[in-house]
Amino acid sequence: MPEKEAELTALEATEGAEPEGATEGMGDARAAEVQAEEPSVSRVEFQQLQTEFEELKLDRLARQQAEFENARKRAEKEKADFRDYTTGQVVEQFLPVLDNFELALKSTGSLEQLRQGVELIVKQMEEILRGMQVQPIATVGEEFDPRHHEAMGSVEREDLPDQHVVEEVRRGYRLRDKLLRPALVRVVSNPKQTNE
Repeated sequence: MPEKEAELTALEATEGAEPEGATEGMGDARAAEVQAEEPSVSRVEFQQLQTEFEELKLDRLARQQAEFENARKRAEKEKADFRDYTTGQVVEQFLPVLDNFELALKSTGSLEQLRQGVELIVKQMEEILRGMQVQPIATVGEEFDPRHHEAMGSVEREDLPDQHVVEEVRRGYRLRDKLLRPALVRVVSNPKQTNE
C-alpha cells in the first residue's frame, strides 16, 4: 500500500504538470530536459493508478464513516448507562419504603396502629424526596397561580379572599425550580370581592 500511495502522489504531481505542447516554444535542449524529467506513464498505467487512487479515497471515506458511527453508538450507550445508573440510585432509595408498605400490609394490629405505620412511611418518603430536592408546592391559603396550580373547581366562600386555594385535591411537586406536576386544587370564589 505505501508504494501505491507514493505512485499516487507522483500521479497527482503529473496532473499539475505542464500540458502537452508547453515545451514547443522552448529551446531544443530545454524541451529534451523537460521531457527527460517527466515520468513516462502509459495510458493503461495512468488509468490503473487513477482507479487505485479512487479506491483509496473511497476506503478512507468508509473508515471515517465507520469511526463516526462507532462514536455515535458509544455516546448512546454511555447515555443509556448513565440513565440506568441514575434510575438505580433513585429506586434504591425507595426500596425501604416499599418494604415498610409490605410490612404494614402483613400487620395484624388495630386500624389506629396501621394508620400510624402509614404516617411513618409517608414521612420516610417525604425525607427521601427532600434529599432529592423535590419539594411540595404550597397550596391551601395561597393565591391561585396557574403556573403551579391546576383548578379542579371553585368553592363559593365569603370568609376567604377571592382566587385563593381553599382545598388541595392532589399534591403538586417541583424539583428545584422545575415543575414536576401541578397541584390539583379548589379555588375560592368570593362574590363580595368579585362585585367590588
